[in-house]
Amino acid sequence: MSARSIAGKARRFAGRQGRAWAFNTGSVLLLLLFWQLIVVCTGVNSALFPSPLQTWNAFLEILNDGTLADHIASSMYRFAVGFFVSVLTAVVLGLVFGWIDWMFRLVNPVLQILRPISPIAWMPFIVLAFGIGDVPAIVIIFLAGFFPVFLSTVAGVRNIPNIYFRVSASFGVGPVEIFWKVIFPAAFPQITSGIHLALGTAWVFLVCGEMVGAQSGLGYLIIDARNNLRYDILMTDIIIIGIIGFILDSALGKFEKFILKKWGISD
Repeated sequence: MSARSIAGKARRFAGRQGRAWAFNTGSVLLLLLFWQLIVVCTGVNSALFPSPLQTWNAFLEILNDGTLADHIASSMYRFAVGFFVSVLTAVVLGLVFGWIDWMFRLVNPVLQILRPISPIAWMPFIVLAFGIGDVPAIVIIFLAGFFPVFLSTVAGVRNIPNIYFRVSASFGVGPVEIFWKVIFPAAFPQITSGIHLALGTAWVFLVCGEMVGAQSGLGYLIIDARNNLRYDILMTDIIIIGIIGFILDSALGKFEKFILKKWGISD
């Protein structure tokens, strides 16, 4: 590859990145402008609906005193444990149940009954069983993330073309190896779709779970700020929750692209 070709690709990449940065920055500035116009034009009490400047000052306050870092650390610990266990369990069971048809047909009616039930509906029983603390939020995250990943994994396995298995049999791939070398890579694109869906759902229900069954975390901070009539801190917390959710989703998307490229599934 010539130096001119490399330079051309670098310029095109920089141009795409620059346009993406411009659109993202413009979107945020429009949101801030719209927010400030609401505050100015409606004349709403700033104690009940803070302005962007008040929210920024509240952010600096809880950042400097360590409150924000402590609550983020608590939430991220619960999310990491609950989501990892949920995804691992759902993928392993999904591969097995997708491969063994009669097992999935046996449990599918029960899954379809349980799947629409909000994880928060189980919160009274979860709190009774585990008390107040980290475990209730972790269980809520597990429930929120399990069904999307499990069902996507099962669907991905059941949609694998039979030619994959015939070729594997021709090369003498054993029943254990076939899960890692054939079934998992072939079903991975659909698995990641389920993980993307589960990520957003689990993050939302983490906040809900912390609002009910925890004494720390970003969800608890919402309740604490409301009880103390600190709506500037409440607004700051809402924004932080959204930013972290965006970062998690973006990081998962980049990891997905890396794996797909490594396995030769995408360019």
